[in-house]
Amino acid sequence: MLTAGTAVGNRSAGRWGSPRSSEAESGGGWAQPAAPGADATEVSRSKPPARDRYFDTLRALALIRVVTYHTFGWAWAGMVFPSMGIMFGLAGTLMAKSLERPAPKVVRSRFRRLLPPFWFWGAFVVLGMLIHDWMPGWQIVYWIVPLGDPPGNAWGEQAWEILWYLRTYLWFVLLSPLLLRVFRLAPLPVLALSLTPILVLNFVWSGPDNRFGTVLWDLSTYLFCWMLGFAHRDGVLERMKPAAVVTLSLAAIGFGGWYAFTHQADFGTYDLDENPLAQAYWSAGCVMLLMWAKAFFRIDFARLTRFRRTNRLVTVFNARAVTIYLWHQIALILAVPLIDQFWNVPAFEKYLPLESQWFMFGVAWVLIAVFVLLCGWVEDVAAKKKPRLLP
Repeated sequence: MLTAGTAVGNRSAGRWGSPRSSEAESGGGWAQPAAPGADATEVSRSKPPARDRYFDTLRALALIRVVTYHTFGWAWAGMVFPSMGIMFGLAGTLMAKSLERPAPKVVRSRFRRLLPPFWFWGAFVVLGMLIHDWMPGWQIVYWIVPLGDPPGNAWGEQAWEILWYLRTYLWFVLLSPLLLRVFRLAPLPVLALSLTPILVLNFVWSGPDNRFGTVLWDLSTYLFCWMLGFAHRDGVLERMKPAAVVTLSLAAIGFGGWYAFTHQADFGTYDLDENPLAQAYWSAGCVMLLMWAKAFFRIDFARLTRFRRTNRLVTVFNARAVTIYLWHQIALILAVPLIDQFWNVPAFEKYLPLESQWFMFGVAWVLIAVFVLLCGWVEDVAAKKKPRLLP
């Protein structure tokens, strides 16, 4: 079985963890287009729309937090930065923007941009499992379109279990035309009710014990965050009173934290990724504050562009978000045997902290960089762009 030290494979890109809409896969939000009626010559000569570096930075930090969590397994990491809730919130915002175009085209675009990188990555994982005595049944169709958890064996589990995020994202994409229409009928009531499904699953009916049941749990856990993306895009959050937003957000965070700590006996930990109800409410409160602050204070992180290296790093993270997410677990897996070889070099054994998880963390990022260079071009092909080593 594949292992990577204490790199755990539960969902943060964890048990319950890009993201991604077509804009999300290539980066963050975009500035508004030229107003209707603007002079065509003037528009054509204008600069391309500026990136929203606030969203770009949040996405980059979310990916870093995912890799960090899977390296160290810190239970408190999700409370410091609920990365997957943030990713779903950002994707919801971009999906609402994109649905200004015909819904079928938007859905096809999302699938087209996500599936080729998934197929490319999946070819290596499936081949590895076949070599290690795995024989798939009809469920292998989920390796073509992962609307359910793809099958696999224990040898490759650490690599493929992160696919829960892609599966949940694709379902949100399929449901978004309907969800957005319902949301716009009564934004605030619908937003509040989007926290109801997780309560029903937790206290009333746990759903079927199959792939569909797993889909229900993950959709319910992050539904509010996705709908928050709609609320941000439509200006609903911006119109809310600051006192109400802060009060509701802190109440959600408080309930999520209380439920996580008071039910440790049930889950064996206070880790939010093991407790979907706590995850749903903690993520709801945090993402609501981040989205509201963005809208209310007009935060754009435009000054980030002054720092060339940092700005460049954020750009690469956003343009290669799918690649980083898919390949990071394999990087952690490969880091272990690679470090084992370092012990055979006396100088490395003497001067390098080979037993440190921090060292493994560093080696994993080097391997992730290699995967970005070797495999990131698939994202360009999926987006119908000229393939590049780095964006």
